[in-house]
Amino acid sequence: MQKEKNIIIFVMQMTERMALDIKSYAKKTGKKYRVMLLWDSRVKGDDKKKGYDILVSCDFGKPHKIAEALMPYQEELLAITCRGDNQINHFRDVLPHVPYLRTPTTESLRWAIDKYEMRRRFRLYDPKITPLFTKVTDNTRKERERVIAKLGLPLIVKPANLGASLLVAICYHEEELEKTLSTIFRKIRKAYELDGRVEEPKVIAEQYMEGDMYSIDSYVDSRGVIYHCPLVRVTTGKQIGHDDFFGYKQTTPSALNEKSVKKARRVTETAIRALGLRSTSAHTELMKIDDDWKVIEVGPRLGGFRDILYGLSCDIEHTMNDIFIRIPRKPVIPKKCKGFATAIKWYSDKEGKILEMKGIKKIEALKSFHSIQVNKKVGDRAVFARHGGRSIFNVFLYNKTRSDLLADIRRLEKLVKIKVESRNGKTKQVSKKK
Repeated sequence: MQKEKNIIIFVMQMTERMALDIKSYAKKTGKKYRVMLLWDSRVKGDDKKKGYDILVSCDFGKPHKIAEALMPYQEELLAITCRGDNQINHFRDVLPHVPYLRTPTTESLRWAIDKYEMRRRFRLYDPKITPLFTKVTDNTRKERERVIAKLGLPLIVKPANLGASLLVAICYHEEELEKTLSTIFRKIRKAYELDGRVEEPKVIAEQYMEGDMYSIDSYVDSRGVIYHCPLVRVTTGKQIGHDDFFGYKQTTPSALNEKSVKKARRVTETAIRALGLRSTSAHTELMKIDDDWKVIEVGPRLGGFRDILYGLSCDIEHTMNDIFIRIPRKPVIPKKCKGFATAIKWYSDKEGKILEMKGIKKIEALKSFHSIQVNKKVGDRAVFARHGGRSIFNVFLYNKTRSDLLADIRRLEKLVKIKVESRNGKTKQVSKKK
């Protein structure tokens, strides 16, 4: 008797929210799905949380162990996905052992998780969509002069394989470049280790692009047909006065006109095809410079927070669409959005020990409040993203009207006060967002 194919594999990362999304869809449609978390036994961590139906753990460094672990389930596998950018290499390790599932190629994934290789593919496919770039090998004067001669100033320096704006910095002159490279080369191995990266650390520099930042999540089927979600407007820490380049505020849908949206989608499709991605979701970050669009990067995964943002604003079942594109089945994207949603990542204006956190509980009283994730507590250190730090908290807001949402964002920015103690022991009152 043929077994029913109903097992969905999540490689290395799965949250209870993802599992609930699947169970909610199954209950609504009368379907039956089982969720498997496939884990590399060499990795220690607390990601093995409740929500899955099956936990399979094996040594990903030994291919026959992966094959052995999956053998009992082969006839029941429906789809395989990976949600974490830092887990894509683990995903690549598994793909040869699920030959009858629709997946991206291992080579396309390699291009998509290495910003240097990614830019080389963009340049090969269409040089107009990518800024000038180069690999940085060391922090010698000769290398800095070469980089500046090729790219000009200002320029962006970043690790090739880290996300969330970790260790990303803007350099306006050679002295700043020297200091930035010193910090990156000193911290990069530890940052890769903390992020679960198995790649050899690599640093790139690229031409600084001054414009408005956007992102978009898309679904790519096995034939290369691409379905787009709404664009998300990204406000960076730099734009609100921080000496940092993290994504402070992400809002969807954007206020762009139809012509601009079409241009953004065309550039996104060019980038996705340059990487040869198929049977996957894709998260693309873009820069709008006047009427032109450039690609910052493409990730072979769903964007961070996008399941919440798209679900709140447009009733898009992002987790299920990510699975549908791999079954394959056409994703469901409503034509109109019902409201506006925002995610805010809050970083301190200063680095140091956190002495006081005020106003965070009051956020919950805002009419637009949806949920909050508090990542730091009093006594922890506030560290900039460019130095490898994580946000103090992430908050999610939703409102039917854009004006009411903007009003609550302004109220939130006035409510929160964080006090930190600098290294010399002096207390610093962190200013509220402007």
